[in-house]
Amino acid sequence: MGTSAEILAQMNAGLTVEGAPFLNNAEVAAAAQAQWYAVYTCANHEKRVADQFAGRGVEHFLPQYESVRRWKDRKVRLHLPLFPGYLFVHLAAQERLRVLQVPGVVRLVGFNGSPTAMPEEDLHRIREFLGQGCRAEPHPYLQARRRVRVVRGPLAGMVGIVARRLRRSRLVISFNLIQRSIAVEIDEADLAPMR
Repeated sequence: MGTSAEILAQMNAGLTVEGAPFLNNAEVAAAAQAQWYAVYTCANHEKRVADQFAGRGVEHFLPQYESVRRWKDRKVRLHLPLFPGYLFVHLAAQERLRVLQVPGVVRLVGFNGSPTAMPEEDLHRIREFLGQGCRAEPHPYLQARRRVRVVRGPLAGMVGIVARRLRRSRLVISFNLIQRSIAVEIDEADLAPMR
């Protein structure tokens, strides 16, 4: 192995001892800071997982929309996940085991085996938008069309794609990390084309 002075020099240089990587101070601080992460769940387990998180004291966000479904003898109002298969948790990366142990959780979304944080401002805007009683619904994932930026309202700053439906304008907002989109009705006066 080496003397303690050699090991300390390797630690300061960011090298490894016996295959274990050392983290620098910035990496340790980033791992300790709470951020929002997307959680991928088993099919139709979003609400059960959210209930488990609530019981375990894990801060989470499950955006939902209301849908009216017609059954044989009546109409039923259902609250369904806005992002099917996903919900969001706010925690430090080093606490991810608390989330992964919950039944119904498949994994935290990320790249190369590491969870990737969601932009906090995006989740804040969605929460604010839904909190004001505005309607949103899932939409097929869109990526390649002309983009616009919202300049006014609760979604100000968000970028999306304009889609028309029954003479109404809808803004489709795509979240690349989870490959999901939502559609919201919007006044075209609140939009500006991106260059």
